[in-house]
Amino acid sequence: MRTAIISNKIIQSHSFRFEGKHYLNDNSFLSLILEDNANQCVTLDTVATVFNPPVFKRQFCKEGESSVQYFQSSDVQNEDEYSSTYIFKGQAESLNLLVKEGDILVTGFGTIGNTRLVSKLQDKVCYANNVCRIRVNPSIKNGYIYAVLSSKYGNAQLNKNASGSVVRYIEAPGIKKTLIPILSSEIQEIIDGFINESSELRVAAIEALKSAHSILDIHLPYIDKGRANCISVKSIRSSFNKRFEASFHISIGSDIDKFIKRNFKWKSLGEVSSEISRPDIFKRYYVKNGIPFLGSADIFLAMPNSKKQLSKAKTSNINSLIIKENTILIPRSGTIGNVALSNSGHAQKLVSEDVIRVYPNNILRVGYIFAYLSSRIGKALIQRFIFGSVIQHVEPPLLEKIPIPIIPENSMTQINDLIMLYSRNMGKAIELENKAISMVEAEIEKWNKH
Repeated sequence: MRTAIISNKIIQSHSFRFEGKHYLNDNSFLSLILEDNANQCVTLDTVATVFNPPVFKRQFCKEGESSVQYFQSSDVQNEDEYSSTYIFKGQAESLNLLVKEGDILVTGFGTIGNTRLVSKLQDKVCYANNVCRIRVNPSIKNGYIYAVLSSKYGNAQLNKNASGSVVRYIEAPGIKKTLIPILSSEIQEIIDGFINESSELRVAAIEALKSAHSILDIHLPYIDKGRANCISVKSIRSSFNKRFEASFHISIGSDIDKFIKRNFKWKSLGEVSSEISRPDIFKRYYVKNGIPFLGSADIFLAMPNSKKQLSKAKTSNINSLIIKENTILIPRSGTIGNVALSNSGHAQKLVSEDVIRVYPNNILRVGYIFAYLSSRIGKALIQRFIFGSVIQHVEPPLLEKIPIPIIPENSMTQINDLIMLYSRNMGKAIELENKAISMVEAEIEKWNKH
């Protein structure tokens, strides 16, 4: 049980917040270290411009010269740098909605305190107005500020200063109050170097993935020409499990399946995999110092970390939950069709039984299979096998039927090499960012020992 006497001075310094939970929680206790050493800190607004754009009615449109990509606050921590949603460029520019390379983004609604350092790939894209923009002054390194805000001490302050009882939120005025520790210039340089190297590796990784998909598109020139509105009895009888749903027979995935089988030599995903499976449902025992546990959404994060940890001793099927590098991961529910390739940032962590594992054998290389499954064609093929009316699912026996085309060997090798580069760079980027954040936390914790 936590008890404390809160002085009038402390209450006044916290904008006259009277709620006990504001002072007696983990966020408050972590923030207290910085508050007790405020003479070694500056507030964020003294080293950066912090703002939210105005609330606006989004004018969605198709991709084109007069459009810009639009991202929700839920996209801030995603590994992916691209969006398929667009709004009018004129609207975005007039309302100062566009972010710039080097900006730091902080979510202020829903999950508070998620951060992103804007790369060159997202220069001049648009984020929702509840994503706060932070533009760091030249006097201090933006990579260092990003690491502080991403640390447990930065996140604790953001959540502590949030308002709202039912729906929590924080905007620029609250974010400006965040205390930034002024560490030695040498340490700041090292941390900034780690963060910016991490950002460069991520850009190179995404560009490698994009190049791999471009090579695939050249060899698989599928064009959606629309679909017929009738299904033969023969097609129903020959389908796996004799599927009757129109979405199975009349869909982009159905057309692509026919396109692959008519125009290429191919093998099924089951044939080129040693195993396609998911673990059994299990009882979770959460602990403070266990093994990190990733949900199906966590595997797609730029930083695949989780506050949830499971007991190593009490988790019965732990070996089936632990992920190794270069395993293809496919969620069986939720946003079906997305595919991840585990890197060193996922390795040795536990992943939910709601994620299907694909272990390729030696017939085709893992990088080529992943590139294909994560392409627009692969996504449509996965979605073809969705079943369920309320909560939609896909299962391993269905995915085994997906056809994998055999394209020229040199192209498959090139694609595989690009994907392996993508995986290595993402893993190294995660390692460097974790290293930078750990350095920030270690330096702050030294204050607590004096």
